[in-house]
Amino acid sequence: MHWIIDYYSEEVRLEIDYLPVGIRASYARLTNLLEEFGLDLRMPHSRAMGGGLFELRPKGREGIARVFYCTKVGKKIVVLHSFIKKTDETPKRELDLARRRQKEITES
Repeated sequence: MHWIIDYYSEEVRLEIDYLPVGIRASYARLTNLLEEFGLDLRMPHSRAMGGGLFELRPKGREGIARVFYCTKVGKKIVVLHSFIKKTDETPKRELDLARRRQKEITES
């Protein structure tokens, strides 16, 4: 059984749709891998951020992005947040937002 990818909200899905075309193509390829391998997908495609939070690591000629996700029971992946990465470190506010959304998902 493959994993199912869902989105925290329509706004999050639209954030993905508005990523630059090269990054969005990379995201599409990575989500295919994520659907197939789920939590077994590792670097350089995905990285565990601790506490059940993960980041997908799409990149294109326009730059790189990060897409945070977590899992739910039943092989379900929930995409929580995405952003274009402009610095080496992940900004704290981006990580905090993903963790808040993760908490909402896991408590529901």
